[in-house]
Amino acid sequence: MKTAKLLMAGALVFALSAGLAQAKIPVPPMDDAAKAKAEEKKVKEAEAAKKAGEQLAKAQDRVAERYKKSQVKGGKPAAAAKGAKPAAATKK
Repeated sequence: MKTAKLLMAGALVFALSAGLAQAKIPVPPMDDAAKAKAEEKKVKEAEAAKKAGEQLAKAQDRVAERYKKSQVKGGKPAAAAKGAKPAAATKK
């Protein structure tokens, strides 16, 4: 009986301390220099993502053209996908 109470007390202490250990530390406020640096980083990441997207579209277009050429050489005309537009045409 004594050990059961001791185990229950230990489990209660453990449960309470686990909740405290998961508490979040607040983020310190950013000064103007840090805000400018974060904005610059955001712009660079957006430009890199745009460039990567353009490169992916070009690569997909090259692969599609190579596939079409290989189908024509084999004697089968390549079927166009329904509603598909070349990636270059979808850019604004």
